[in-house]
This record gives sequence, structure tokens and C-alpha cells, in this order.
Amino acid sequence: MKFRVDRDVLADAVAWAARSLPVRPSAPVLAGLLIEAGDEGLVLSTFDYETSARATLQAEVHDEGRALVSGRLLADICRSLPNKPVELTLDGARVSLTCGSSRFSLQTLPVEDYPSMPDMPAASGTVASDVFAHAVAQAVTAAGRDDMLPVLTGVRIEIEGETIALLATDRFRLSQRELTWSPQTPDASLAALVPAKVLSDTAKSLTAGPEVTIALSASGSGDGIIGFEGTGPGGVRRTTTRLLDGEFPKVRSLFPSEKLTTATIDRLELIDSIKRVSLVADRNTAVQLAFADGALTLDAGSGDDAQATESVQATINGEELVTGFNPSFLLDGLTATDEAVVELAFTQASKPVVISGTADEAAQDSGTFRYLLMPRRLLS
Repeated sequence: MKFRVDRDVLADAVAWAARSLPVRPSAPVLAGLLIEAGDEGLVLSTFDYETSARATLQAEVHDEGRALVSGRLLADICRSLPNKPVELTLDGARVSLTCGSSRFSLQTLPVEDYPSMPDMPAASGTVASDVFAHAVAQAVTAAGRDDMLPVLTGVRIEIEGETIALLATDRFRLSQRELTWSPQTPDASLAALVPAKVLSDTAKSLTAGPEVTIALSASGSGDGIIGFEGTGPGGVRRTTTRLLDGEFPKVRSLFPSEKLTTATIDRLELIDSIKRVSLVADRNTAVQLAFADGALTLDAGSGDDAQATESVQATINGEELVTGFNPSFLLDGLTATDEAVVELAFTQASKPVVISGTADEAAQDSGTFRYLLMPRRLLS
């Protein structure tokens, strides 16, 4: 095997393929990055039996072949190389890498022991890459991080015709993001529970091209795999991941059908106020929100400890109320919202708040985002 490739293209592709490599692999070969040089150019692949990544890029291939090397080490080396073409050659059990005056020799791993890459399911449809990346970033805001509750570490993808809904919850909050896409079949009805971290990393990494292809079997599970394909610097990138097992909770009913009290507030002004007031809030304590007389008053701290209070102008419709929320979770929802003005909607003080942006219909073309947050008990 021998090929020559642009340094920046190689470094970016190696970093992308190696990003999901396990820190503590169950077998040494699973820490490897598979390099294949052939008729279609250069293909870089990783697979740990859960998530696969495959980057195809153009290269001057002089001799075809394949080799398996440490993915993280190769990524570190490529990142540090001078801005000159890279030449890589397989010589027996070692790979030689040359870039300008820099030369590296890497021990190969047994390529015959490397698992076969999973096949992509049939393409289900396409979505604008920038819209998809932003929608995923909003949805994962509420995804759980407790591995003891694996179902809640995922994002539920629900596809109905031309609409995709992304749902995530960690029991204390819930996010819902809807967007439009172009399905292969107009009456598509699919669902999948995708690991939130993999989905987030994948969506962010596939924005170089105009669209992302989503591949999911008609049953929503297939072999338990979902695939994504898009364009990266230098060529096509494809990733698959196993779906999470288990039943995602039926969370849609948590969004109330009525609003008894609503407050419309400038989003950035509210974010800044929460950040200031929460400086004196003890860990795991709520910031109090009081809605009355055309203003939202925020309070934190109590007793002999430091205290803070601040008021923000608000348009309030309905009954006055006092409630409290985890300030970090509240900021997460407000930060994920796009619009300049947000609506906080309540049914009563002891029930969740629903945060959503307020915008005209034309501004909603890319989809809607709602964030539900459970209240916290206020200190007396």
C-alpha cells in the first residue's frame, strides 16, 4: 500500500473517524483505524461494535492495500504535521508516514482480526445539514447523562411524512424539536432511539455539504442500526450506530394543552438576569421567579447567606404566580431557544413551565422548539 494525500484533508478525516474510538476497548484492534487504498481513493474506517465511521477522500494511490493502526496516535500525528503533502507506505508490519522532513513509523495491528463494517440501511430521506445540526443541538439539551438509565441518554427520532420530531428527557426537563425533511416515501412512519452523544457529534460533523441522508429501516429498528451520510472536507462521510434498547417514555402528553398564565420576556435580558442572581444560589437550590405587575422578579439566597434580587420587564397574561427552578436547567432551555423574545407558559405554580420562542410564521419555517422544565421546591 502506498498513497499520497493533502495533509489538511487527511488530518480532518482521521480526526473525524477516530473521534468515536473507545478509550478502553474490549479488544486491542477496536482502538485501530482501518486504512484502505484502492480504486475509490482512500477510505478511513473505525468500528467498535456500536458506532462506525467511514470517510472517503481523494488520494494519489500508487499501490493498493489496507492496514490497521492506532487511531488516536495517527490523529495526534496528523494534527501536528507541517502543511505539506503526506505520503504513507505499508512496509511489512509497519506503516511509514512522511510529510516534509517529518517521518514516523507505526506498528500495525492484525487487520484480519478487525470486525466487518456494518452495512447502511436503505436511505429514508434527506434533510438540510445546517438545520439538522441545529435541531439536534437543541434537542440534546434535555437528554440524560446517567448511564444507569440508558433509555434517557437517547434522543427519540419520530418521522411522520415530511416531519421529524426529536424528543429528549432526563426526567426533570423535556425538549421537543420539530423540523421538515424530504422523505423517500411521502407517508413514511419511522421511529428510533439514538444515543444522544453520537447523534450530536454526527450532526455537527456533517455540515460541510448541503444535506444529510438519514438511513433507517421501515420498521424503525432493522438490525438496530441508524445511518447518516453527508459531505466532509475531501469526500463523503458515513456513520452508523446501534439504536438503544428499551421503551422511551410517552412524554408528548406532558406538554399541557392550555395556558393559564403566560409571560413574554426578552430572552437575552432574562438570561443575563438569571446568571447574575444565581451567583448567590447554593448548589441544588432554586431561583425564585415571581410574575406580577408587568415584571418578573428573580430572587436567590436566603437567611444569613448572600442574597440577590432583580426584576425584568415582562408582559404577563393570566394569574400572578410564584415558582422556582434549577437555574442551570432554566438557562439551558433559554439558551437553546432561537427567538429574541420567549414565552413562559404555566398552568399553575407547582406545574412545569413550557418555554418557547415567539416569532412570526415565516420565521418558523425551519421548525419549532419547546422546552418543558419541572419546578423546584423553594426554600422557606
